[in-house]
Amino acid sequence: MGKYELNSAENKAFVREIRNNLLSFGHRFPSPGGGSYYLGDDGTPWKDRPRETWITSRMCHVYSLGTMLGHEGSEELADAALKGLTGELHDTEHGGWYAGVTADGGILPGKQCYAHAFVILAASSAMLAGRPGAKELLKDALRIYDKFFWDDELGLSVDTWDTDFKVLDDYRGINANMHTVEAFLAAADAMDDENYRVRAGRIISHIVGWARDNDWRIPEHFTSDWKPDLECNKDRPDDQFKPYGATPGHGIEWSRLITQWAVSTYQDPDNENAKDYIKIAEKLYNRAVEDGWNADGAPGICYTTDWSGKPVVHDRMHWTLAEAINASAVLYNVTGNVKYKKDYAAFMQYLDEKVLDHKNGSWFHQLDEHNNLLTTVWPGKSDLYHALQATIIPYNELVGVSIATALHQK
Repeated sequence: MGKYELNSAENKAFVREIRNNLLSFGHRFPSPGGGSYYLGDDGTPWKDRPRETWITSRMCHVYSLGTMLGHEGSEELADAALKGLTGELHDTEHGGWYAGVTADGGILPGKQCYAHAFVILAASSAMLAGRPGAKELLKDALRIYDKFFWDDELGLSVDTWDTDFKVLDDYRGINANMHTVEAFLAAADAMDDENYRVRAGRIISHIVGWARDNDWRIPEHFTSDWKPDLECNKDRPDDQFKPYGATPGHGIEWSRLITQWAVSTYQDPDNENAKDYIKIAEKLYNRAVEDGWNADGAPGICYTTDWSGKPVVHDRMHWTLAEAINASAVLYNVTGNVKYKKDYAAFMQYLDEKVLDHKNGSWFHQLDEHNNLLTTVWPGKSDLYHALQATIIPYNELVGVSIATALHQK
């Protein structure tokens, strides 16, 4: 078990090997204009697919981290993604970022909160990595986000505008708010601006209330007046970004973000207020793992469940496992409960045996309920963000600090 045991020399070496392989796998992502190509099974760019802002932002973040980790070539790769975010993906007329550009350079319509949150994350990390133009990008990204996506009256973010920022879609979603929390915490740390940490806490307070009222399963989809839409996409349960039901991976991811926010806000995991939030994080994590992990007779975490916790979409998505690795380690680090250390070991063993692609590199992005490769939702290996973070967050001793800032401070 040493290879999979948190804090063991064997696990540290295993994680370092995974990290180096991931960073090497992604080198071919930049297009001539800087937008990220979607990567195929062996890292070959799929140039017939759109170059999307959220993927480009993730790769900018990844190679900014790579720069601080000393991975050769990371500076040039981070700069290439920055070129895409300040060039072909940026709307010079209306401000903000297109959803993406098509293979032939056309515009993917719409302005997504999700994508804009990732621009903030990317720019924060790139600034800390010392990349030229990143600080200006971060200021612009925060300005646009504040103007169009942040609802200061409610303490939540809206989801999608049309391309011209004239018409706001009625849909409200938790996924974009979750990545907003991540981005706001990163910006707060990078810029030493506590306003964004306070905003992250306002979003979290809503999540906690909705989860508590729903047996710790978080509603994902909402109407324009923030009423939960629990039947959304029941006829399309495996939708790529708006799946029906509860998403255990998001419950797990929220548990980590809430812990990070609580420790950073109250400065001490033993502070009584911080401990209250950590207990909430444990409830979210344990509900999600109980519902999703090994729930159907095979190892892995199912993608979605209904509102009683019964699996709906049995597929295993790689990002869910990455978040489980992160959250189990973080919760062990703040609570000392050996349950989480055992969970981490089980997740790492599953990663090694089923999800790592030992032949072509990176992680398989989607497996079926029998852990066979599936490509219906996530063909190829689009980006490295979740997987790479799972090699850094478990060993980030500064639990309350975003990983780019933690690496920058080393």
